[in-house]
Amino acid sequence: MSRFASRLLTLACAAALVGGQAAAQLLPSIGLPPPAAVGGGLPVGNAPVVGPVLQNVLTPQMRQQVISPTLNSVSGLPETVIESGAASLRDLRRMRQQQLIRDHRDQLESDGDGQPVRRGVLVTINPSPAALRTLAGAGFRPIGGEPNSDLGLTIVHLSIPKGMSAREALKTLRKIAPEVEADYDHVYEPAGGDLLPVAGALAAGTAAGGGLRIGIIDGGVASHPSMAGAKIEQHGFSGQPQATGHGTAVASLLVGNQGVFRGAAPGASLFVADVYGGNRAAGSASAIVRALGWLVSKQPRVINISLVGPSNLLIARAVQQVRARGVQIVAAVGNDGPAAPPQYPASYPGVLAVTGVDAKGRALLEAGKAAHLDFAAPGADMAAALPGQGYARVRGTSFAAPFATARLAIVGSNRLVAEARPGKGRVGRGILCFDCRIDPKAVGAK
Repeated sequence: MSRFASRLLTLACAAALVGGQAAAQLLPSIGLPPPAAVGGGLPVGNAPVVGPVLQNVLTPQMRQQVISPTLNSVSGLPETVIESGAASLRDLRRMRQQQLIRDHRDQLESDGDGQPVRRGVLVTINPSPAALRTLAGAGFRPIGGEPNSDLGLTIVHLSIPKGMSAREALKTLRKIAPEVEADYDHVYEPAGGDLLPVAGALAAGTAAGGGLRIGIIDGGVASHPSMAGAKIEQHGFSGQPQATGHGTAVASLLVGNQGVFRGAAPGASLFVADVYGGNRAAGSASAIVRALGWLVSKQPRVINISLVGPSNLLIARAVQQVRARGVQIVAAVGNDGPAAPPQYPASYPGVLAVTGVDAKGRALLEAGKAAHLDFAAPGADMAAALPGQGYARVRGTSFAAPFATARLAIVGSNRLVAEARPGKGRVGRGILCFDCRIDPKAVGAK
């Protein structure tokens, strides 16, 4: 057996051991072989075959985990998986997006570059009545306008003419109305694992009010003893808020406080904008912009976005408006490796882009490569809250971002560089909140 095949077999066995645990457990994804060994994505049940070597080693259930890991997972990829190479991470990202589109064909399609977008819809920014009349004459019908006074933007959704793909429609729109600012309604994903709603109540907390205010855009936050006394307010932008593992973990790293477990900003008021509503096909650009508008109205000092996706004109304009109102934004760079395209919103100017490091201060191998990198923070060898009770081992840039958010909110941007400590690898201007990590053993993390 080759060394590479032996490594895959080891990974497969590890996945099998984890696979029988409860849904709230952390199921790591399986790494892909180098590009030469990646197959054509032929379907096996609901999951594509990812290559001849993996096909021989992995069970159908494990193949499904490669493309769509446990939906309540809050873990990133372990280092043993990352060793398969940056190109494998890039390919895994591509196949994950393809599977998401396949699973939600009624809601999603591709933008032509493999990025999932809302099916049959384009979004425009502040279109004039004359432009809308021109577009209506060509079959682009307005299906809703959303004035956002907090951001000074009006978003108008247009239905795509029958028989056109989103790519064809955007090209046509730009030809007949080049003055209109328009784009796809891209779908964004968590930068630390997939998510679905979990059984259990939302974190209620006490009414969020004065003092230090922090916003997050994520999935909903579940109740947990560490946040029983926290000041949390939640609002949904894709239906009612739904508790998720990802949102719960991120929130606990900010405001959690139970025994030895302590978030980086306990006592802060936390405003949670859920852009998923329990639907993996949600998290659209327009939902994120609505969330940004709501959060700005709550006057937070910083907004944490542990989500990643492509550049989008709508989100770019919204980010500009948020920054113009004096609100800082922190975003994770993603976990698809340095070979993947730069992820957004972390790559936008004015957004604090954050990567993760392990307990030894080493940059995570799977961390993405943003257009710019500002800081690092703990993103591995640490614990975060699980929905309901207990703690989980978490890994990924999703979980580094809230530490940087907390420090930015507490000390301001001028003092961040002074308190950052050196690290190994790509860590930007240094590591923030290095001592904020909670050892998983200290809280019995699973």
